Amino acid sequence: MALAGFAAAGCRQDMHQAARYDPLERSDFYADQRSSRPLVEGTVARGFLRDDARFYAGKDGATLVSDIPTPVTKELLVRGQDRFDVYCSPCHGRTGEGNGMIVQRGLKQPPSFHTERLRAQVDGYYYDVMTNGFGAMQDYSAQLPPQDRWAVVAYVRALQYSRRVNVADLREAERATIDGGQAGTAPAPATHGGPATHE
Repeated sequence: MALAGFAAAGCRQDMHQAARYDPLERSDFYADQRSSRPLVEGTVARGFLRDDARFYAGKDGATLVSDIPTPVTKELLVRGQDRFDVYCSPCHGRTGEGNGMIVQRGLKQPPSFHTERLRAQVDGYYYDVMTNGFGAMQDYSAQLPPQDRWAVVAYVRALQYSRRVNVADLREAERATIDGGQAGTAPAPATHGGPATHE
C-alpha cells in the first residue's frame, strides 16, 4: 500500500509542468511555425466595437458629419477648454489665432481658427484633423480619446463664436462688462459659429 502511494505521488503533474509555449516561441505544429496565433477575423476587444461611425470616425459613410454627435453641455466645453489648452494652444494659441509659443519660437504658424475658411468647415473636419493629422500637424488620436476630440471641437466653436457674438444676445449683466456697456453689435455668427449648450 505504501509502495502504491509513492508511485502515485511520482506520477503527479502540476500545471507548471504541463506542455506549453513561451511567448513568441517557435512551433513545429503550425505551418507558419508561430506558437502565437493571429486573432480570428472580425475579433473586437471588449469595449472597442465602435459601431457608431458618426461618433468614432466623424463621418456618415465618406462624408464628414456637420454637427457634433454628442450633447454639447457646459461640462463638455470645460473639458474641451482643458484639452485645448494642453494639446492645441502650444501651436494655435489660447485664443485660436495661431500664435502659440512654438510659433513665437520660430516654428511654422498654423492658420487662425477665425478665418472664414475654417469657420465654414463642418464639425467633422476638426475631428478628422485631430484623428488623422493634417499638413505639419500630427494626429492626436493617441492623446485624445474620441469624447475629448469632440470636446475640443465644441470649444473651438465657442472660441469662433466669441469673436462674432451679437452683443444684443448677451444678458444685461454680461453687456455691462463690455466697454462699460457701450459696446456695439458684432457681426452675426456663421452657421457653425458656436455650439448650443443643453443644460
